[in-house]
Amino acid sequence: MKKQLMTGLLVAGTLLSEAQAQDNALLYEVSGNGLTQPSYLYGTFHLVCPTDLTITEATKKAIGDAQQVYLELDMDDPAMMQGMMKAMMLPGGKTVRDYLKPDDYTLLDNYLKDNMKMGLTQVGMMKPIGIMSLMYMSLLKCQPASYDMTFAQMAGQSKKEVLGLETLDAQLAALDNIPMEEQLKGLVDMAKKPEAAQKEFMEMLAAYKAHDLAKMMSQIKTSQFAGNTTQFEDKLLAERNVNWIPVIEKAAKEKPTFFAFGAGHLGNEKGVVSLLRKKGYTVKAVE
Repeated sequence: MKKQLMTGLLVAGTLLSEAQAQDNALLYEVSGNGLTQPSYLYGTFHLVCPTDLTITEATKKAIGDAQQVYLELDMDDPAMMQGMMKAMMLPGGKTVRDYLKPDDYTLLDNYLKDNMKMGLTQVGMMKPIGIMSLMYMSLLKCQPASYDMTFAQMAGQSKKEVLGLETLDAQLAALDNIPMEEQLKGLVDMAKKPEAAQKEFMEMLAAYKAHDLAKMMSQIKTSQFAGNTTQFEDKLLAERNVNWIPVIEKAAKEKPTFFAFGAGHLGNEKGVVSLLRKKGYTVKAVE
């Protein structure tokens, strides 16, 4: 369950965002501006079926050349994983019943029972992002895989340290800027229209697999199931991107590093690629 919650938390970085990609690429090389060896950026889609998880030879080489791996969160930190369940609970002993109309509560409860074999009695004390992770797993119709977990495992196999661009508290704080009503609206809408939600999700995944991030982000912007979250884009993406830049710079100057994070953080003038270029680095697409 902890890994499921972690994946659900990370998926927000992609699915509750609005951005424009600059290149049709997922992998970027970062060099220049005093770096003695290049580092790499990789844009992930946090939740996929195993058959859709593809690690290209160029990506394998980038990980192989790196001496450490940075993900959004430090996936191999036992303390963070232990604190995950507590951090994902609604405050004050509340449950989603306290925020939903009775009809919407029943609708969401029945959806979870039908698709996940557990209802809001079991998971209703979780924040919406935790419940969302379960719902997106049901859309995939498979036991999901994660690029983030895969990269952490690859790093572990080669004895490379895995670190995080931000803390769990910082990531949850960004999500907490979205009103509870808006977060829950997206869940209820998914429960009302599961077939449309699955179709939309698979279209986003198809755009990602084609490396057409501009199309994927356009689809997210017009999503029926994101609630009214685009007004919180700066909190979800831009501010976090700015906070990550000093971490990326410091790590890349110390040793060649492979950075992997939600693809929504790559593009537009507020994205990581653009911010690094403005700092004087050469950031070029590898694929």
